[in-house]
Amino acid sequence: MNGEAYPARLDIDYAERRQRLSALVRVFLALPPLIILALISAGGDETVAKEGGEMVTRGAGSITSGLFVATVLTLLFVKRYPRWWFDFLLEFFRFSARVGAYLFLLTDDYPALEEEQGVHLDFDFPDVDRDLSRGLPLVKWLLALPHYVVLLLLYVAVALVSIVAWVTIIVAGRYPRPLFEFVVGVGRWGLRVYAYAFLLITDRYPPFRLD
Repeated sequence: MNGEAYPARLDIDYAERRQRLSALVRVFLALPPLIILALISAGGDETVAKEGGEMVTRGAGSITSGLFVATVLTLLFVKRYPRWWFDFLLEFFRFSARVGAYLFLLTDDYPALEEEQGVHLDFDFPDVDRDLSRGLPLVKWLLALPHYVVLLLLYVAVALVSIVAWVTIIVAGRYPRPLFEFVVGVGRWGLRVYAYAFLLITDRYPPFRLD
């Protein structure tokens, strides 16, 4: 990887002292922003008739998955990346990052709908003619397969680390810095892979790195 910053970036401010009571009931405190996030990301439902006349309702997919398909088609046929849905995805992922950071005890700041707080996430808007190929979006999700395997193992480690961090915060009021950096690094890694394979904002293959 060269010295140029990757087009998808994540950083979270580290706080030395943490709120023990808030951490103790964090999973319950995080429910409202999680519900908001689910409502924003959920697609509409559709009602279909099954054999025998039974009517069933099923999900039609999420907004982000719909925009993925739309972006593939737009790049393939007209080679454009509309700025308005890039801006929507950027703000959506910023809010998602704030909710995730709060849920996983990386911050004690209750997730705001607009303010950045201590969670810094950014995407670079692509120069489509220079930075994006027309046909590569069709196979990026497949090219990223090695990352999926590594990230699956890393997410298991994050779950275990978060339990250790939760206990440490309850007992000592602090999140061990090495564990904090590891969890943020995994989030950063996953964001780069998603930006490459599904947001399609870059053709630069994601590095296998936490930093």
